[in-house]
Amino acid sequence: MIGLLIVLLAAAAVCGRLGAWQLDRAQQRAEQSARHAAQDADAAGPRGLGTVLPAQSAFRGELVGRTVWVAGEYEAGQLLVVNREWQGRRGFLVLTPLRVTDDGSGGSSWAHLSGPPVLAVVRGWVADADDAAVDAAALAVPAGPVRLTGYLQASEAAGPGGLPAGRTDSIATGALVNAWGGPAYSGYLVLASAVPAQPTADAGGPALLSRPQLPGGTGLNLQNAFYALQWWLFGGFALALWLRSVRDEARGVRRDGILRSSEETSLLVR
Repeated sequence: MIGLLIVLLAAAAVCGRLGAWQLDRAQQRAEQSARHAAQDADAAGPRGLGTVLPAQSAFRGELVGRTVWVAGEYEAGQLLVVNREWQGRRGFLVLTPLRVTDDGSGGSSWAHLSGPPVLAVVRGWVADADDAAVDAAALAVPAGPVRLTGYLQASEAAGPGGLPAGRTDSIATGALVNAWGGPAYSGYLVLASAVPAQPTADAGGPALLSRPQLPGGTGLNLQNAFYALQWWLFGGFALALWLRSVRDEARGVRRDGILRSSEETSLLVR
């Protein structure tokens, strides 16, 4: 029984390891699919924001990281989003409202609304509030028309709040409507480039962020996930087989013991 236990435990361990490997493959293949989709979208060039995400429409998960362009003018109400990391450093995101004048839809995406929508734009990252004060000119809201290219990201959940004026703890588009007015888009834009260009990080402006991605990738490749489940089931069967063998062996021992006891009792009676 000990030898059988060692063999079946080894088989269960191998099955568990193969299942973990298949789960890793499922994650990797999902991430590869997302990268390929993003590359295909980039190869076709940025799309107008309104052609992929009309104002006041629901944000679809596959739009995360999608490259789009939009034109408009920045408005007052810029905020610093607290406790955000960039390259291992903690600081602030510079969040600015853009009143859209062109999103590639010719105005049809907001024709049924009360007017041109507002888009939340993350113009970049700054190290801390002191830098924001020192570099006020570089971080000031740009004046005049701008054309932006950037990456879409889904709205965040609203935070607890209670921060000083000019600060926020989340990029929640539903809550931002209360401060900036509407109508609004259900996602926000992570800036990649602007015309005219904003001051660079070297000149005291915000540092541009990289393309957003879903946390932990974009999910799992189902085929590899099912393979992982199969390996784990095989490992479970190996352990169940050993337990069944132990139980059967114990029953056999008890049965033999009862028979021997009966025979000894019969001999004593005689």
